[in-house]
Amino acid sequence: MLRLTVDEGSQGQRLDNFLIRLLKGVPKTHVYRVIRSGEVRVNKGRAAADTRLEIGDVVRVPPVRVADRSAEPAAPAREFPVVFEDEHLIAVDKPAGVAVHGGSGVSFGVIEQLRQARPAAKFLELVHRLDKETSGLLLIAKKRSALVALQDQLRERETGKTYVALVIGAWPASRKVIDVPLHKFLTGEGERRVRAVEPGHDEAKRSITLVKVAQRYRDFTLLDVTIKTGRTHQIRVHLTHEGHPIVGDAKYGDFALNKSLSRGAAHFERMFLHARRLRFQHPASGEVIELESPLPAECVAFLATLST
Repeated sequence: MLRLTVDEGSQGQRLDNFLIRLLKGVPKTHVYRVIRSGEVRVNKGRAAADTRLEIGDVVRVPPVRVADRSAEPAAPAREFPVVFEDEHLIAVDKPAGVAVHGGSGVSFGVIEQLRQARPAAKFLELVHRLDKETSGLLLIAKKRSALVALQDQLRERETGKTYVALVIGAWPASRKVIDVPLHKFLTGEGERRVRAVEPGHDEAKRSITLVKVAQRYRDFTLLDVTIKTGRTHQIRVHLTHEGHPIVGDAKYGDFALNKSLSRGAAHFERMFLHARRLRFQHPASGEVIELESPLPAECVAFLATLST
């Protein structure tokens, strides 16, 4: 049994990332499995994969078998469209269908491919996450100090993150705030899911989403969505809970409609959720940085087929 005390170099890091870097050669799926099983302990208690580590925390790691790395396919080197870059951070425009990191059945994601493409980079870490099916702005830190500073801003909701989502049906203009707790759970097959629950539910977390109508179509509504809390699948579950699921959402959406759209003339086969705007203070200069990613071409083309 290995016991490690978190130092300044790992402060603010997520537990899963801490273990993945520590246990080089161990498949990411196994790392997530031992976290879920409770074998990994932080200060003698169970901890989730997204637990943030603080200086002085004691992490207990069970014995794990290191896999033969030569048998594992390396992530292919890949650069992604860069929206902003300096010596502290990179903002890339992530395409839909690409995971941000490996794990949970995914061999590799944006961060592993970027590290392969930039072998000279000493430090590259994800600042935040986007669902595999979501496209748009993704921040990557190039220094530990930038990672900690940006994640602090995210935790304090001092960043402006705006998404664009196309939902089914006519969204009521009066519905501007969704304040519904969310509960994260695993299905019998071990798949991560989230559901809306009543206030006071055990293990539920308060979740707040702000919604503004951007454009109305005959059978759909285009929304600008801002999140005040960053829960897993928050936007997707909140919009579905309100009776207006996101077009193309394979987990929480209208499966029959998604299938018809993929087979229709438009051949629209992705989830219509895009991280369009990001506003934050630069971790070194304090300057306010505002970034924007235009809607992907396939989303623009699909909107052009809709009647208003």
